[in-house]
Amino acid sequence: MVKFTCLAFAVLSGLLATPAFAQDAPVLKIYTYDGFAAEWGPGPGLKAGFEATCGCTVEWIAADSSIGTLRRVQLEGATTEADLIVGLDTSIAGEARATGLFAEHELPLSDLALPTAWTDTTFVPFDYAHFAFVYDTDTVPTPPKSFKDLIALPADFKIAIQDPRSATPGLGLVLWIKAAYGDRAAEIWAGLKPHILTVTREWSESYNLFLTGEADMALSYTTSPAYHIVSEHDDTIHAALFEEGHYAQVEVAGMLKSSRHQALARQFLAYLASTDAQKLIPTTNWMLPVVDLGTALDPTFATLPQPSKTLQLGDEDIAAHSGEWIDEMLKAIQ
Repeated sequence: MVKFTCLAFAVLSGLLATPAFAQDAPVLKIYTYDGFAAEWGPGPGLKAGFEATCGCTVEWIAADSSIGTLRRVQLEGATTEADLIVGLDTSIAGEARATGLFAEHELPLSDLALPTAWTDTTFVPFDYAHFAFVYDTDTVPTPPKSFKDLIALPADFKIAIQDPRSATPGLGLVLWIKAAYGDRAAEIWAGLKPHILTVTREWSESYNLFLTGEADMALSYTTSPAYHIVSEHDDTIHAALFEEGHYAQVEVAGMLKSSRHQALARQFLAYLASTDAQKLIPTTNWMLPVVDLGTALDPTFATLPQPSKTLQLGDEDIAAHSGEWIDEMLKAIQ
């Protein structure tokens, strides 16, 4: 009886200890956009990879867009439950930095493979691609080679773009045109107006209009054709390369000063930029990795034409003027 009682107590103690131990494991809460956290996105693989080494649990908390994640943190301030945000980009990094809510990453990041050198001490890049208009060779055998070519097309040639106030590609287009044309940006927008089928809230909506044939082209990325080639064995979707050059989107992650798990959050940022994590990005988020993966990168990406010229605007310039540039765009197309 004594032996049974001791055994029963030991078993009961073990059962009670298990959930207590699990509860002691830290939970790293990460705000991101819904496509990143989706079962087909990179989120699940990154969660599994990091949890295998961190002794923690990763919890993705998804918003409808990366701009939405920033707006949520701005509203919550220092009381936010987020430890990190994954999915901001360089077009809103300056605004995010100006909130004072983000901590410096303190990582070397010396071996990155990006179109331009990375010097940001707050945000860590995890993928990139250039903005571009995609088309189907079956319906558009001769695509425009510049914004001027696009403007010169018949008015029934339609494009679908995104709202720069809610979607980072939409903001990227505003920056692309401003970087390429400067003071003539309003003129370019006015020329594009007859071709704009609609301005959608998010990228997925405008891309679907393209896929269903309602729009001849949609604003997307130079890497978008890789999805169709790899997942659908369809090589008819291409990105039109423009003579003006293309604006690059670099997606980034940052840790919050208010995080209760600072060391763990910094560890996740290091993991995100590591080769192991970067291998997951190209065929789940359909963007280019920020490190050289060599033969580990799906060869499809090497077949995609890339711009010979990358356009840029500084963070401070964007933070100071993006609002007026958006107003300039809206005024020209309404």
